[in-house]
Amino acid sequence: MTISVNGIEISAAALAAESERLNYAPDPHKAAIEALILREVLLQTARRKLGGDAHEELLANNKYPVDDAEDFVEDAMIERLIEQEVAKPQLSDEECATYYQNNPAQFRSGEMVEASHILFEAAAGQVTEELRQKAAAVLQQAMQHPEQFAELARAHSTCTSASLGGNLGQLTRGETVPEFEQIVFNLGQGKIAPELVETRFGLHIVMVAHRAESQVYPFEMVREELAAHLLEQKGQRALRQYLRGLIAQADIKGYAMA
Repeated sequence: MTISVNGIEISAAALAAESERLNYAPDPHKAAIEALILREVLLQTARRKLGGDAHEELLANNKYPVDDAEDFVEDAMIERLIEQEVAKPQLSDEECATYYQNNPAQFRSGEMVEASHILFEAAAGQVTEELRQKAAAVLQQAMQHPEQFAELARAHSTCTSASLGGNLGQLTRGETVPEFEQIVFNLGQGKIAPELVETRFGLHIVMVAHRAESQVYPFEMVREELAAHLLEQKGQRALRQYLRGLIAQADIKGYAMA
C-alpha cells in the first residue's frame, strides 16, 4: 500500500535507500518508514512556517555539494524549525541536587582490587591429582612466605602474567570468571586465599595487594556532567512532544504511526 503524508507520497526508492541506511535496526523496514514519515512531516512544517525565503537563503549562504544541495538545505530547514519551535530546556541547581540525592547508585565508583595469581593450567580443562598436589604445595609455600609470591609466580605460573610476578593489574567486577571474582572481591588487602581456586582454566593461588572500596562521587565532581545529561533528557522529551503534535495533525495514509 502507498504511504503518503498530507498527500505527498513516500517513494519505494526512498524507502529502500533508508532501509539500507538503517540496516542495523531490529526492523530496518519499519524504522525506515517512520523516519521518512517524520522527516516529511517536519519538512512540510518547515516550508510552511519558515517560507521560501529561508530555503533560498540557506541555499545561497552555504556551500553544499552540488548533487546533494537540496538534501542539505532540507536538513538545515528542519534544524532551524526545531530551534525555533522547540523551547530550550531550563535546569535549576535544585533539580540537579534532587536527582543526585535520589539516585546515588548512578554516582558510585566501582569496587576495584589489584590482584595477582599463580595459575596451574589444566590440560583440556581436567585437573589431575598430580596437578592439585603440586598447586597445594606451592600454596603452602606462599602462605608461609607471602613476600615470595611474585617469585613463586615466575617459577610456577603458566599464565602470561608470570613475567609480572602474577600481577593481573586492577580488576573490577565482571572482568573475571565468577569463581575467581567471588574470591578476589571477598579477600582482604594483602591476603592470600587459603584454598586453591578452581576455574575452567585450572587451579589458581590468589593474592589481593590492594582494594579500593566503592564510594559515591561528591556532587560537585559530577554536577557539570549531570546537568548536561538532564538537559539532554529534557530536550529529548520536548522534541518528542513536539513531534507527537505534528504527527497527530498530519494526514498519514498507508501506515499507522505509534
